[in-house]
Amino acid sequence: MIEAPPQRGDHDETLPLRPDDLLAFRLGRLLVLLDTVPGLPSPKPMDVERISFYDFFADNPFLVFGRDTDQHQVLVLAGFDSRSLSYQSSAQRFSSRRERLQHDLATLLAYGLVSAEAEARRVAYRLTAPGHERASALRSLYAQAYRKSAELIIRELNRMSDRALQQRTREWLQADELLIDLFEPAATAGVER
Repeated sequence: MIEAPPQRGDHDETLPLRPDDLLAFRLGRLLVLLDTVPGLPSPKPMDVERISFYDFFADNPFLVFGRDTDQHQVLVLAGFDSRSLSYQSSAQRFSSRRERLQHDLATLLAYGLVSAEAEARRVAYRLTAPGHERASALRSLYAQAYRKSAELIIRELNRMSDRALQQRTREWLQADELLIDLFEPAATAGVER
């Protein structure tokens, strides 16, 4: 029997799946991230922009915290490895991950695990009580490490204005502004914040 080649969008069984390819994994990670925010002093509104930065850097914390920082040691003890190959092509991964975020938030909203409210001229997302219950139930080693990383990253990035956060992200990702516009979705390009 001859099998048809995989169609566009089908997963090639010979290739390993990455966790980011799994919707359930991404949704769980977002629940853990959003569960971390309320415990922090003066959190900024968790709109799509902030969530995209916090989520990406919580999963890739060594882009922010160098070897000479206390946070680096805490993250190593939590289970992160700065030698991971996932730190290659960070700008491209940030961009593609950000594109999926709106879909993932809409899915959590549809499941009733997050709410969306207008706050400071933005749509801010928060966990609902069922969302908090689900996030609290996630106890794997990865979930524990990601929680610790999210706490450190959010504390660090929450101090920054939107403009400062975008500038620092460009530096951390070593992104060329002409190569890819990581920060402005097409609908808001040119709008001053």
